[in-house]
Amino acid sequence: MKNIFFIILSLFLLTSCQKEIDLDLADQSGKIVIEGNITDQPGPYIVRITKSVVVTENNLYPAVTNAQVIVSDNTGQTETLQYIGDGKYQTTNFSGVSGRTYTLKIQAEGQQYTAQSTMPAAVSFDGLTQDSFVFGGETTYTLLPLFTDPVALGNRYLFSFTINSKPKKTLEVFSDNINNGLLNQRPLFLPNDDEDGNSHKVVVGDTIHVEMQSIDNNVFTYYSALLQITDGSGPGGGVTPSNPPSNISNGALGYFSAHTLSKRNAVVQ
Repeated sequence: MKNIFFIILSLFLLTSCQKEIDLDLADQSGKIVIEGNITDQPGPYIVRITKSVVVTENNLYPAVTNAQVIVSDNTGQTETLQYIGDGKYQTTNFSGVSGRTYTLKIQAEGQQYTAQSTMPAAVSFDGLTQDSFVFGGETTYTLLPLFTDPVALGNRYLFSFTINSKPKKTLEVFSDNINNGLLNQRPLFLPNDDEDGNSHKVVVGDTIHVEMQSIDNNVFTYYSALLQITDGSGPGGGVTPSNPPSNISNGALGYFSAHTLSKRNAVVQ
């Protein structure tokens, strides 16, 4: 029996934000945009450096080449990344470990940028359960990530999912402010409309690929703001009114995140 009451109640209790977006923001032409990730999974890890453009330029983000990119941690591990094209710099022998603090240093176009991120402890992603409800004649499917929040307050999570082989991600952030130390009760709401004719509506038989990250508070703040300031207009809809608060110095856009990573798949039934 479908738990309709729970789903409707969740609509009012959720403190998370969700939206399908592209991570590249294009709100200030010519600004450095940095996207860097270190995880607890085997590398290589990627730091991408581009330049922002106005959204009317079809989201063609110029790559920044000839940058010096160095990652290190508080145990003395350090590495200079190698450029592999498309603005991407890659590690070759670097490991991500929960509990360590990671530092990113970039020298690009005569400027220096730095950032730090501490990788939280991993939280076990135990699976996914499916539910659905009907509203306005449309069926909305949900997936409930199964995990137990640790007793200590302050855990932050980023969930993303893709549908079948489509590259577009839907992002959602959770905090443990209202369910600290408890089993997760906040579902992921799957798309129930054919947005812009791109066939994003979820139907029976679709495979949903879900990624769970345990993130630090600065990265949580970045994504929370990002999801709030992006509207439904998508590319070409105008200039974003403001930037999310980056954890990177010297006015760079983007983020640097050291996080744990777990993945699960579910087939809609």
